[in-house]
Amino acid sequence: MKRHTLFFLALWIFSHSIAQEPARKLTLENIYVKRSLVTRGIRDLQWSDDGKAYFMVEQDMPSGGDELVLYNVKDARRLVLVSAKELIPRGENRALEISGYGWSPAYDKLLIFTNTKRVWRYNTRGDYWIFDMASRSLTRLGRSLESCSLMFAKFSPDGTRVAYVSRNNICVESLADQKILKLTEDGGEHTINGTFDWVYEEELDCRDGFRWSSDGSLIAYWKSDTRNVGKFYMINNVDSIYPEIISVPYPKAGTANPAVKVGFVSSGGGQSKWFDIPGDPANHYLARMEFVPGTNRLMIQQLNRRQNTNKVWIADPVSMTVNNILTESDEAFLDIHDDIWWLDGNKYFTWMSERDGWRHLYRISADGKSVTLLTPGNYDVVEVQYIDEKKGHVYLIATTENYTERFLYRCDMNNPGSPERITAGREGTHEYSFSPDGKYALHEYSTVAIPNVYELVDLQGHKTIRTLEDNSQVGKDFKDLGLNTKEFFRVNTGEVTIDGWMIKPPGFDASKKYPVIFYIYGEPAGSTVTNDWQRGDLWHEYLSQLGYIIMSIDNRGTNVPRGREWRKCIYLKSGIISTEDQVKAAQKISELFPFVDPQRLGIWGWSGGGNSTLNCMFRYPKVFAAGIAVAFVSNLRLYDTIYMERYTGIPGEDDEAYDKGSAINFAGNLKGRLMLIHGTGDDNVHYQNCEMLVNELIRNGKTFEMLAYPMRTHGINEGRGTSLHLRKSMEKFWLENLPAGGRP
Repeated sequence: MKRHTLFFLALWIFSHSIAQEPARKLTLENIYVKRSLVTRGIRDLQWSDDGKAYFMVEQDMPSGGDELVLYNVKDARRLVLVSAKELIPRGENRALEISGYGWSPAYDKLLIFTNTKRVWRYNTRGDYWIFDMASRSLTRLGRSLESCSLMFAKFSPDGTRVAYVSRNNICVESLADQKILKLTEDGGEHTINGTFDWVYEEELDCRDGFRWSSDGSLIAYWKSDTRNVGKFYMINNVDSIYPEIISVPYPKAGTANPAVKVGFVSSGGGQSKWFDIPGDPANHYLARMEFVPGTNRLMIQQLNRRQNTNKVWIADPVSMTVNNILTESDEAFLDIHDDIWWLDGNKYFTWMSERDGWRHLYRISADGKSVTLLTPGNYDVVEVQYIDEKKGHVYLIATTENYTERFLYRCDMNNPGSPERITAGREGTHEYSFSPDGKYALHEYSTVAIPNVYELVDLQGHKTIRTLEDNSQVGKDFKDLGLNTKEFFRVNTGEVTIDGWMIKPPGFDASKKYPVIFYIYGEPAGSTVTNDWQRGDLWHEYLSQLGYIIMSIDNRGTNVPRGREWRKCIYLKSGIISTEDQVKAAQKISELFPFVDPQRLGIWGWSGGGNSTLNCMFRYPKVFAAGIAVAFVSNLRLYDTIYMERYTGIPGEDDEAYDKGSAINFAGNLKGRLMLIHGTGDDNVHYQNCEMLVNELIRNGKTFEMLAYPMRTHGINEGRGTSLHLRKSMEKFWLENLPAGGRP
């Protein structure tokens, strides 16, 4: 009897102890191997032309293959249009993976993009197949061309042909007999037709480089000549006993750019014709080109080398004339905006400009003489979502109060005034995909505490029709880990008030002092302080578990909708104002929050954030005790022309800006512990940046840690175990160089 009593007592104690133990912990294996807490999204939702239905790619559960389905908006009726079984090519046993798709104008043929390969950063090369809805047959395009060589395939306006790029040449294929007509023949190593070189893709977001005219008679396209562009060589030492030399045409700041021109060719073949746009093709950028709707005329945007002047041209393929209808200028730099809508039968077009100090939408007459501000007020338009010409409404993404959030607003184009907020009652970040008739939209929103929610909404009153994916289980799993979500705060540096967030450790005790790791980006290409999910920011949540407070702030110059002056005050001051803001904020934070230990401040960043980390560590060596710089630019002259010259000017003319902005020139000031991490196969920010900085640190007698990942690119994620190894190495550095945990 006693033994049974003791047994049950022990069992009770054991079960009670399990019930009382802390919630399970987040591990690096969870994040980078098991990929826990990953949200589900919506695969390639496309609206029907009438806006009454939408298409989606879904997985066929029995086979695991992709299928294309149609949903009715009002009653959610589901119809499988193309089954996974029908997407199995003859002689194969697996269905095609749908990486992208497009309909012919009559919806009788489906164009499927599959077997994709990466070109620079994105998977833009692969195979294209046609599925005939009537015969239920599947045919591969470009069968006589190299497999997986096709790019940007799209139907002709009448749906009888498909044009695409293969090996830098433009081809048109007849769907009736699969005959391939090469419209260009000179594409090769130095001549690029219908697509772009590295720098145009990376910095101007130019990838698809050709357009059908509305009547299908012409194809307009970009042509790039890269012969004068400097070659950067990377060495692959890991895939064979002798190294492979990889050549990448890459124009570094101050060097020769590709010479680019725009022209057109008959879709039936013949000689290409080129527009004579004033200005040296190698010292200007033809950043955008589109047909004016319903015409064969082209609108072309041309940036000068300094990117402070944008000339808009209308090019006529009949007369071969070009007419400059608009010139936008700025004392600092200009960004390219794509929010161009043609209105009132092409009498007007919309244009985004910061000419009044805020990023606003304007209506401009086709001749450029009449300019009307459509969105007045002290706020920035982030993006135009939809224009309802009949009702005179423009729908846009903006924020008028909280810079960390994004909402949908509506403005009256006929009586411009204060915007009306359509997204009501929900904080966070909101994105929309409007139906063609403007009645419905796919609405995606999230906060730092709510994973991405996808729902179909009726825009009349912003009513939810149905939720397509709510990821509530991910939110529950996150909460079960006992982690603290981000808390937002504002700090006044004395010059500007800056937004920031922090993650406190589990079991946080405000009476103790904790080390802080600042996560930094700091560059104009992005921002870090946003109220959205970002996969729960699991890496930083993991670090908080170790006993660190994690913080991030957005300095001046980051891409935040706070007006022109906020973004452009950093012109010719790259690495200077951003560093000052970060350091002053870090010092103020130590005063603002008594639980911050000013002797245990760390900082880390990737890419532009790596530059910022180095600048903070070198320029203000007494502030940060430790830092990690990943995939960084150490010398501004080593990065590409378009990005660097936009913000820092041109070497030879603005040398002082390059000298003062380059962290390498201040390496001798280093006092704290520093870790450098870089991939040797980085074609974006070259490993050369790391080696040059290492030389300078050695010359100055500075000790540091360094980790090079063989042939990994800018993301340092290729190869089994890479991401896990990288994060474990970073964790080890922090624990050894910035003691964790609260102290009395």
